[in-house]
Amino acid sequence: MNDGIKHIWQEAIADIGTSVAIWQISVIIAACAIAWMINGVLRAYVTRNAPENWKLGIGTVNRLLFPLSTLVIVLLAKWILGHWQHTSVLHLASNLLLAMAAVRLAVYAVRYMLAPGSMLKTLENATAMLIWLVLALHLSGLLPDILNSLETIEFNIGKNPVNLLIILQGLLTILVTIFAAMWLSRFAENKLMHIDHLNANTRVMLTKVLRVFLLFIAVLVALSAVGLDLTLLSVFGGALGVGLGFGLQRIASNYVSGFILLMDKSIQIGDVVTIDVHYGVIRDLRTRYLVLQKLDGTEVIIPNETLIINPVINHSFLDRNTRVLLPIQVAYQGDLDLTLKLLLKAAELHPRVLVTPEPNALVKGFADSGVDLTLSVWIADAENGTASLQSEIYLTIWRLFKENDISIPYPQREVRILRA
Repeated sequence: MNDGIKHIWQEAIADIGTSVAIWQISVIIAACAIAWMINGVLRAYVTRNAPENWKLGIGTVNRLLFPLSTLVIVLLAKWILGHWQHTSVLHLASNLLLAMAAVRLAVYAVRYMLAPGSMLKTLENATAMLIWLVLALHLSGLLPDILNSLETIEFNIGKNPVNLLIILQGLLTILVTIFAAMWLSRFAENKLMHIDHLNANTRVMLTKVLRVFLLFIAVLVALSAVGLDLTLLSVFGGALGVGLGFGLQRIASNYVSGFILLMDKSIQIGDVVTIDVHYGVIRDLRTRYLVLQKLDGTEVIIPNETLIINPVINHSFLDRNTRVLLPIQVAYQGDLDLTLKLLLKAAELHPRVLVTPEPNALVKGFADSGVDLTLSVWIADAENGTASLQSEIYLTIWRLFKENDISIPYPQREVRILRA
């Protein structure tokens, strides 16, 4: 066990039941109470008066204010009491408060980077457990011994001697830099997505490019920090190119197709499209796929390559207005001019039907049982579906027809029986 940690534990155990321990425990309780009051007052003030664009900073302050304010009071009391008595309990408490602040900050950063889900919960728990494990090993005095043991396990990678401690340090450095790069990319993404004068596709493309760039820089910085020769990446790059050429060409094609779609603006978030047999609204554009929400609420994941090699019907490419056709048949005995006027009236009564372009009622042809008519209307919100619109207009037509004695014919057939 480390001599410093061993000495602190010996002092803490020796002070149990004495006034020395009582003073230190009283200081810890008082520090928690004072920090809790300060935390409540400052949190209420900052939340009430801070601008909206300070939301990220406010969230960080709210989570760190209690442990850090308690830590400041404990360290101040430790410095004062250290002139007269032991302060080993306060030393242990300061370590716990520092770990608590680190856990809160790490968990908040993870929640800021990732969307809610099982992966988020797992990463939160793993981050908190890692921090508490390192603290436990430090306070138990086992951490230096474990580090020394890892350093003695050596082996060679090529001509370079390495040990397990260097490998763990390298992995930790890579994780931290990637973590920081993802946090910065998420922060930049939130800023870019609120720039209204930029096209939605441009904003999405910039966020994706920025994320890839920051992750690439983070990996390079981490590899340099652990002393790895970056020229080795040329070998890795060649192997990756061969892998893309044989086994990953479809994945690479989807990523390249995603950037092409974002740049040429052929489709955008919110467009109403028909892709193969799927009709719906584009809810999200990713670098590998897009999310199409169908009118029944289901979501379809479509690879970007599909949109490049197959025809796509974009119902809102140049104009978001969509035409809806409603065929209907009336009997030959009815007043055809009145019928056309009633169809237009039924269309005008519906709130979703646009005035411009105006509805249109046409005679389509003369069928066996009656006259075929077509009512065409235009709507600006096709993403909300057309089934309910057609049902409501048809119901209005039915009522108007009943009020004006216009009948919808039954199928009629004339059968002749010839006798020899």
